[in-house]
Amino acid sequence: GAASKICHAAPRASDCAIAMRPATRTNLAVAVPATLVGSPGGHPLRKEASASASAKGYPQRHRCLAWTAGALAAARCERRARRVTRAAEKATGPLVTPSFDFGYWSEHVDEVQRDADNRKFDCDVKAVVSLYQEYKEAMQAVQEIQKRRNAVAKSMKGKLEQEERQKLIEEGKQIKEELGEMEAKADAISEKMNSMAVQIPNISHPDVPVGPEENAKIVRINGKERTSEDAGFTLKDHLEIGAPLGLFDFESGGKVSGQKFLYFRNGAALLELALVQWAMHEAVKRGFTPIMTPDLIRAPVVAGCGFQPRTGEATQIYEVADSDLCLAGTAEIPLAGIFMNETLIARDQLPQKLVAFGHAFRTEAGSSGSENRGIYRLHQFSKVELFAVTKGDLEESNAMLEEIRQLEEDIFSQLGLCFRVLDMPSEELGAPAYRKYDIEAWMPGMQKWGEISSCSSCTDYQARRLNVRYKETFSQKGGLESPHTLNGTCCAVPRMIIAILETHQNEDGSVTIPEVLRPYMMGMEALRPDEKK
Repeated sequence: GAASKICHAAPRASDCAIAMRPATRTNLAVAVPATLVGSPGGHPLRKEASASASAKGYPQRHRCLAWTAGALAAARCERRARRVTRAAEKATGPLVTPSFDFGYWSEHVDEVQRDADNRKFDCDVKAVVSLYQEYKEAMQAVQEIQKRRNAVAKSMKGKLEQEERQKLIEEGKQIKEELGEMEAKADAISEKMNSMAVQIPNISHPDVPVGPEENAKIVRINGKERTSEDAGFTLKDHLEIGAPLGLFDFESGGKVSGQKFLYFRNGAALLELALVQWAMHEAVKRGFTPIMTPDLIRAPVVAGCGFQPRTGEATQIYEVADSDLCLAGTAEIPLAGIFMNETLIARDQLPQKLVAFGHAFRTEAGSSGSENRGIYRLHQFSKVELFAVTKGDLEESNAMLEEIRQLEEDIFSQLGLCFRVLDMPSEELGAPAYRKYDIEAWMPGMQKWGEISSCSSCTDYQARRLNVRYKETFSQKGGLESPHTLNGTCCAVPRMIIAILETHQNEDGSVTIPEVLRPYMMGMEALRPDEKK
């Protein structure tokens, strides 16, 4: 659908100057519109391609077609994308068929149930395992009936008396009816079993604290909490700071979109763009591949990522009426969807590290308290998200989680923020999380810690539900495994703006811009009340 339309809108060869480098995880293949570099024939890369064609004896009229191998590969990828899209449109089955670790659950019923209870997820592991046994028995019966059917069919191939043939025909009809009934029974068991299985959360890391939010373990604190006493003047919150600077237009946001929407203006608009670009660049420097994701996602992809509320909790996902589409609550969802129904080659494709800019849409249903004031909770905001896929090895995915966390900490340190890292307890873990770290910044004006980031390891939870598999080499037969997925918030713009404004505010009402952002802020060193640009 939409993906194929995007592919069809790709620039023609004559419109692009193609620059390719050897394919590695960190190199990028760039197609630059010719309008940005002059005429195709005059661009150095075009000249190089033309010279190469000339050396091979190609006629002049054919030299403009001397694409690099990378460009031809891109064209093949586009054709494949079209075929995949057409096949998906014709498919009548589900978009993705999840798999569950029934074997592990069967061997650890009490452990899995206890962990789910600690996480406050309402599920019945024992009942799911019981249905799994019923399903296996039903499928075994199906196979036995199929053997009988095949034996009857084989017997009818020879020369038979009419009476004996008729007898076999009647037996075949009976077997067909019996097979249909048993298959229907197996399907019914499978449907009930899977509907209950999706309620079982991931298992937890052994070091995860048990209990509610207040049981979170403080891993470390960076910097010192700023107070009015230390500053020498009364510190303001972000709304008080933003008013004279003309940063937040809630009136227009409410008029156009409703509550918890706003327009960023002046310095806030520039800060958003600066934060997004700088955070993306920092991640790319660490080997993450930059991605721009769609904001509308199919519901099965959202479900496969495990975005389901606990019993009694309201959903945070916006659904589009009369369609199977949802607004993305985080770029994690479309990033995970890239790998849906794919079999990866570990030797060539793992690990993968992606960083994406996207918009996050949240219903924020059930939220209340002082955090609703200002821009702390919004229905729509911009976010830079980190995502990784590793082999299904705990040592490797644990190391990747620490790498993601370190990148987040480095970003907040460079912005001059005081923050603390928390190892979150069981009741704060979403269904996919094996382990989760939250990072909270000290917000001097609000006089409290506020969450600005998190990172999680989901082990194979999402991969199983999105039907992602991997094998070591292309030629490997069988033995497919489920990879591990991880995610982290590199930069949630509104809360970063809160932390920056309140941390770097000055007595005269100005706000000092962190040095790392100034190249992205037109060289400005501070936001000042008299600057209305």
